[in-house]
Amino acid sequence: MSAKENKAIVRRYFEEWNKGKANAMAIIDELYATDLVCHRGTGEDIHGLKDWKQLNSEFYNAFPDNHLTIEDMLAEGDKVACRWTFTGTHKGRGWEGIPPTNKKVTIWAISIDRIVDGKFVEEWSRFDTLGLMQQLGLVPTPGKDRK
Repeated sequence: MSAKENKAIVRRYFEEWNKGKANAMAIIDELYATDLVCHRGTGEDIHGLKDWKQLNSEFYNAFPDNHLTIEDMLAEGDKVACRWTFTGTHKGRGWEGIPPTNKKVTIWAISIDRIVDGKFVEEWSRFDTLGLMQQLGLVPTPGKDRK
């Protein structure tokens, strides 16, 4: 597939994700390979569609109103790099078992996806986890609320 076609696949994923959890889970079934490998930078990779869906389902449960916005996208060969923004309100316990804070968050993320025959087969992703934890009030923000 061409770089242009691969970018269209990534855009479609984001569009369907933003339509709600049912659409998000359906598009994962459609566009992800069963033997997907996701390198998350957290020390443990995800192997397989089942674990990928579970992680994403838990994240959706924690942030049910979440929305993804593509900021930049570049493609070459079978890889698509995307800088995007995540917004959502922490209303559920699904993510990391953290009790709901009801706080609205906005974080950045960067992902590089390898797409083969129209399917995501490998992903490298980094999220502003520190910023997320600070916005949820779980980690202090330096220089803020000093007394």
